[in-house]
Amino acid sequence: MQNYSGEAGLQYHLQIRTGDVGRYVILPGDPKRCEKIAKHFEDAKLVADNREFVTYTGYLEGEKVSVTSTGIGGPSASIAMEELVQCGADTFVRVGTCGGIDLDVKGGDIVIATGAVRMEGTSREYAPIEYPAVADLEVANALVAAAKELGFTYHTGVVQCKDAFYGQHEPERMPVSYELLNKWEAWKRLGCKASEMESAALFIVAAHLKVRCGSDFLVMGNQERNALGMDNPIVHDTEAAVMVGVEAIRRLIRADREK
Repeated sequence: MQNYSGEAGLQYHLQIRTGDVGRYVILPGDPKRCEKIAKHFEDAKLVADNREFVTYTGYLEGEKVSVTSTGIGGPSASIAMEELVQCGADTFVRVGTCGGIDLDVKGGDIVIATGAVRMEGTSREYAPIEYPAVADLEVANALVAAAKELGFTYHTGVVQCKDAFYGQHEPERMPVSYELLNKWEAWKRLGCKASEMESAALFIVAAHLKVRCGSDFLVMGNQERNALGMDNPIVHDTEAAVMVGVEAIRRLIRADREK
């Protein structure tokens, strides 16, 4: 591929090189969340800050680990994973936010994705639509164990991924409202836990690159509970999801050492 960075080994978008990041990487969407996550590491340092991609590297359990923001959506998330893998990363945990779909999923809960509905475009440039977007089992199990140990209310299951935030929240005003509304009803009937924007692309890219990826999210609220007049707490503090992601990485590091 054409080298756009102008320097051999320097990743064009993330502005990182081999050695800048660890095997284990936490992937938030929001660049501002990176510093918050890095505070859970030992001896964390800012490595790069370019576009929507901010990277810190530190240590957990004596192992080099990193956090890199991906921005919003599958296109930039896939770029981040591609360039991180080029620099030696092989295990990823997306830590983000979501909106609940299933009525049992409330604001403040944690959702751990076991798979994702590929209602986005990025993954289609990697795999036929028939190929499922699924989380790595080891990573998903580590996230579940972490949520249990920390005592958080959590849910596991399939999440829906889309490209258009307002297509989800205001489908009636979209020219393709007939499709959006009908598919949303299908996701509800199929028991989708929540809606977010990155996991489908990340799971498919990870499958292609032969690396591990899982996801956990803070539930900010649930539009279905709101529509039915049910109690619908709105929560913005992502610390619980961050704690689950960090503890999962610790568990993966220890498990990998035992292999």
